[in-house]
Amino acid sequence: MAFVASCSRPEGATTGSPAPDGTRTYLIGGNWKCNGTIASLEQLVSDFNAAGPIPANAEVVIGAPAIHIPLCLMTLRKDIAIAAQNCSLTGMGAYTGEVAASQLKDMGVTWVILGHSERREGFGMAGEDSELVAKKTKAALAEGLKVMLCIGEKKEEREAGTTMDVCASQLKPVAEILNKEDWANVSIAYEPVWAIGTGLTATPEMAQETHANIRQWMSDNVSPDVASAIRIQYGGSMNGGNAAGLMAQPDIDGGLIGGSSLKMDFFECIKGVPSS
Repeated sequence: MAFVASCSRPEGATTGSPAPDGTRTYLIGGNWKCNGTIASLEQLVSDFNAAGPIPANAEVVIGAPAIHIPLCLMTLRKDIAIAAQNCSLTGMGAYTGEVAASQLKDMGVTWVILGHSERREGFGMAGEDSELVAKKTKAALAEGLKVMLCIGEKKEEREAGTTMDVCASQLKPVAEILNKEDWANVSIAYEPVWAIGTGLTATPEMAQETHANIRQWMSDNVSPDVASAIRIQYGGSMNGGNAAGLMAQPDIDGGLIGGSSLKMDFFECIKGVPSS
């Protein structure tokens, strides 16, 4: 892609040595959602580029709005990867308004966020059901993208004690369509819907319980090896003040962070990654 290739990404801080063998690297994702202007994001990128080093056992990805992906690819430090916030099920063709996974890959994007509750629920749209999310996941992987797969329950489902039933129903179509090898390029982002953008956060113990249940479900329904290796991020008002406590839990392998990723608090979340 000429216009991307011709603009070298800034060096920024390097990630240092790789994480020790046999350990999961923490995945810290930022989801900017539909936020930012060119001016505000140029300032944020400048701040991120000047921030300190990223731990060796952390992988950092920013999910930018589609119109700002080129800006990020050309200006954001190269030790932060770029994700799209969605992609189409179709390939290229007569699909007005869609962005194909192959186009994202061609541009230099490496990740895509799929199944976010804001896509599942709609905002006036029909919403994306779990079968569609599964098909999108398979299509994105086939084009060489990595996927942050979002799952999570609503407040009334949490109160009814059906959290894991909901998570299992969202994972099942994905497990049915993916090959075992596909899971190497998937992370699961557990995002309780009641905690997204509300300021409410599951306690570390609540989040750990659900993460452990998700990992057990993966062991029972995909394979123990995949369950052991897969990263399960927590999303739901993670910020610099609670990130360390959440990621200290044995089955919480990072975060998918909304509001705090639009300010320097994002790097406080990164600092919350346990030392290797």
